[in-house]
Amino acid sequence: MSRIPTPESIEAAPAAARPLLEAVKAQLGKVPNMHRLIANSPASLDGYLAFSGALGKGELAPSTRHKIALAVANVNGCDYCDSAHSFISSVMMKTQDDEIGLNRTGRSADPKADAAIVLARKITVSRGAVSVADIEAARAAGLSDGVLVEIVAHIAANVFTNYINEVFKTDIDFPARKATRIAETV
Repeated sequence: MSRIPTPESIEAAPAAARPLLEAVKAQLGKVPNMHRLIANSPASLDGYLAFSGALGKGELAPSTRHKIALAVANVNGCDYCDSAHSFISSVMMKTQDDEIGLNRTGRSADPKADAAIVLARKITVSRGAVSVADIEAARAAGLSDGVLVEIVAHIAANVFTNYINEVFKTDIDFPARKATRIAETV
């Protein structure tokens, strides 16, 4: 059970958050519990949606963004995000279960996505203290400097949602998964 109230509906959310939640519903067909919980702070919801929307216009493919989200969720032990991104990856991105399993461990069968996910996991585990060799390995795999910046931005967005969901124990409204907490040294 969530540690703070999750508005039961768009109408029960603070007035300033309602148009934002309506936009989420128009895009996703529903308003996930996480979005309704964040709506307790309309400014936080607005900031999160604006940041996510801007990142959606970046160079990283949507499937790679979800692969990074899975890796970050499993470093941080976020069951909600692991559940949500596993579902989205499977149903919307048509990602196979074995690939989702790899993504949860910070890997991918696709070499370019693997380079992005490996770097994202290293950045998350080390809280940004990666080596020049780590950056050069990502570049050697074909990742542009713009994509490298986007990877860090996606980590930031996912850490925000991981922490929101872990701090407040958001009720999971996707098929539930148990995330690992693999924040060991890389």
